[in-house]
Amino acid sequence: MSANPINLGLRFLLEMAALLSFGIWGWQKGDGWLRFVLAAAIPLVFAALWGTFRVPNDPGAAPVAVAGVLRLGLEMAFFSLATLALADSRLTTPSWIFGGLVALHYLVSYDRILWLSKQ
Repeated sequence: MSANPINLGLRFLLEMAALLSFGIWGWQKGDGWLRFVLAAAIPLVFAALWGTFRVPNDPGAAPVAVAGVLRLGLEMAFFSLATLALADSRLTTPSWIFGGLVALHYLVSYDRILWLSKQ
């Protein structure tokens, strides 16, 4: 079910929303020119981590191959921190909606979770 086009689309939107939430959080935590640096740098760091540590045979190349359980942990940390960033930015309702959609995505992606746990 994880390869369903609707679920893949949801996953892409969740990834983009997570990066946006990191940018919003950085913007709110900085003052002056630091605000611009944090709003750009924090999402870039998370995007680099997301794309670098991958499981072999997952779609796309794996610049740094990691075990499936580690990748799953990185994904959970990524989405959890994005949810917390929204909540800390006083965007409580969007944080609940985002967290709920992440949970829904992983419930539907049970086959990918099982695959990652065996890698």
